[in-house]
Amino acid sequence: MPHGVRLSARSPPTVRRKARPIASRNRFLDREILALALPALGALAAEPVFLLADTAMVGHLGPASLGALAIASTIIQTVLGLMIFLAYATTPRVARKLGEGNTPAAIGAGFDGIWLALLTSVLLLAAGLPLLQVPISWFNPTPAVAAGAHAYLAISWWGLPFMLIVIAATGLLRGLQDTKTPLYVAVGGFLANIVLNAVFIYGLGMGVAGSALGSVMAHVGMCSIYLVIAVRAARRHHAPIRPDWSGVLASARTSGWLLMRNMSLRAAMIVLIVLATGLGTVQLAAIQIIQTLFNSLALVLDALAIAGQAMIGLQLGYRNREQVSAINRRLVQWGIGFGVLVGIVLAAVSPLIGFVFTSDADVRSLLTPLVIVLAIGMPLAGYVFTLDGVLMGAEDARYLAFAQLAAFLGYCGILALIYAQWPTVTVLWACFGIGFVALRAIGLGFRVRNDGWIRRAEAVAERS
Repeated sequence: MPHGVRLSARSPPTVRRKARPIASRNRFLDREILALALPALGALAAEPVFLLADTAMVGHLGPASLGALAIASTIIQTVLGLMIFLAYATTPRVARKLGEGNTPAAIGAGFDGIWLALLTSVLLLAAGLPLLQVPISWFNPTPAVAAGAHAYLAISWWGLPFMLIVIAATGLLRGLQDTKTPLYVAVGGFLANIVLNAVFIYGLGMGVAGSALGSVMAHVGMCSIYLVIAVRAARRHHAPIRPDWSGVLASARTSGWLLMRNMSLRAAMIVLIVLATGLGTVQLAAIQIIQTLFNSLALVLDALAIAGQAMIGLQLGYRNREQVSAINRRLVQWGIGFGVLVGIVLAAVSPLIGFVFTSDADVRSLLTPLVIVLAIGMPLAGYVFTLDGVLMGAEDARYLAFAQLAAFLGYCGILALIYAQWPTVTVLWACFGIGFVALRAIGLGFRVRNDGWIRRAEAVAERS
């Protein structure tokens, strides 16, 4: 049984103990943050490591297979990236119910998210299967690459119900203050995935389709483990497993706003790549490297955001406004501190980073100023990512959606005003890495400027 489920019947130390000195309280919060964030970071990092291994295995099949994997995995990963709201909407609802002392309702809220994942996957199957060739055609591949991409995508698409349930069930366990179990499941699943891929790709000679089948089977196993854990928790605490349609609808409303938020973020990234493509191949390569570096560093910040979702949701359930504020302040300090530290390191090694990623001298020359821009923007990114997690924990999804949309529109305005005048790759990356991130920081910072966001979250809790 997950750690959070076993301990959920008692009040947390932060409620029972007397007020602590600030230094002591910060140390206590640091331990709680690390206890949630480090396993979450491990689970987040497991998938990129697997993708690297998967790419290496498929890469030995030849350029056509590798191109097929690139196109198909981009499509499926985009879908899964948009569907991450299933975890982000579930975690705070579960945590809040847990904090209210209603463990059965907390687990029931998790099952609402699982049922929503199942319904969403059915819609994606019905709408997507007949149209798989359409997104593949957007990449204008050769016939051989298109055939491989379709073979991979057709198999992977049938795995969406298992993949989405895994996302939602991860949100359930995070809400129960358990990030270790998702780490174990993720690592075990991705290791099994590598073994299955080796068997299907090489042993059975299935090629790129074998990679897709291995991934689907690994997710079937992960889904089964999560469902066993969730059902056992439900039986232990006499929680409902059948769908509560009012709860599923509430989860869908929150998820809809988070989907809108995710789409705005994805749109900003697409605009970045489209404009970089127009600058030339060398510039596009440099943007790909710097964006990959940014996304890798964001894993740490995502882990802090996950800790924020779980901790804020729990303390809102306890109606402990002072502790909610303290967690918010400490998480922001962690995010900014990480950004400053990483920024200093990036600036110091900026002339050398290019040698790690490319042997092309032209790309390396462009990469150095891009790394410096990334270094400058990292403290802002740390602030933004942690506040994202805090406001998700407060179930402030509607505001997050509109704030992200406003930031995207502002980003487009910055591109029209600045990039149109100085169309260089450095200016383009600065518009995203500093401009877009700064606009997000302004919107999120405005929301948490006082304790109004906490009062709104408490009002939402009382209504539900």
